[in-house]
Amino acid sequence: MVRVPASSANLGPGYDSMAAALALHLELEVEETGEFSVDPGDTDFPASRDNLCVRAFEALHPADGIAFRISSEIPIASGLGSSAAAIVAGLVAADHMYELDAPLLEHAARIEGHPDNVAAALLGGFVICADGGAERFEPAPGIEAALAIPPEPVPTAEARAALPAEVPLEDAVYNAAHAALLVLGLARGDLDLVARGLDDRLHQPRRERLYPRSMELLRRARELGAVGASISGAGPAVLFWCHWQQTGTLIEHLREVAPDCDVRRAQFSPGGADVRAL
Repeated sequence: MVRVPASSANLGPGYDSMAAALALHLELEVEETGEFSVDPGDTDFPASRDNLCVRAFEALHPADGIAFRISSEIPIASGLGSSAAAIVAGLVAADHMYELDAPLLEHAARIEGHPDNVAAALLGGFVICADGGAERFEPAPGIEAALAIPPEPVPTAEARAALPAEVPLEDAVYNAAHAALLVLGLARGDLDLVARGLDDRLHQPRRERLYPRSMELLRRARELGAVGASISGAGPAVLFWCHWQQTGTLIEHLREVAPDCDVRRAQFSPGGADVRAL
């Protein structure tokens, strides 16, 4: 059985280069039964070889004679890395069962198309992706998160299509500086720096028409008791950052002002993909 966390990518200014693992999980059970089958459980994943868990598994080893059983707490099409978790689960299962010692991050990034979500799902903690690899770190203790997930999904393809091929130099400089502030704040446990570092001019303003409700909530983050907020991946989920003592009050406020949203506590997860024999 493989257990893989959700993930939140971009983290404000770190477009396609930063992500964090979240304590919502997908579980995949894989068993050699002599007959191929897929039980997607309560998920919307297909019960066929088109299932991402199976496709990832078969990137390393044929799935003939294998039974797959899936359960997941990760909402689909919400910007919380459901596809990354499925890919990582399939790869880790095949790698573990057949002792392949495969370059899992490389395979996962190729299947997903970008490395940030899969790196966080595989490694846990916070990741910075560059040069085909990922550097993992843990922030100082005390930083937690909450989620508000508006009901309208945002297709990742549409979110990516909303971004131009080129951006103004001042926007690129702004994001580079604020990504550095964010990492420094996380490393030091300095929430004032984290608050400054979450600002983004690259992707969130340019995608606002796809998730106006999300951006409305993001702009109210401090009023609601958070340090700040970021759009999780392609959206529409909003990740609210806070000190652990603020989490309960923040969630209460979110449920009051956003009854249309799925509001959840979502702690940052130090653990990545975990595998054990059944």
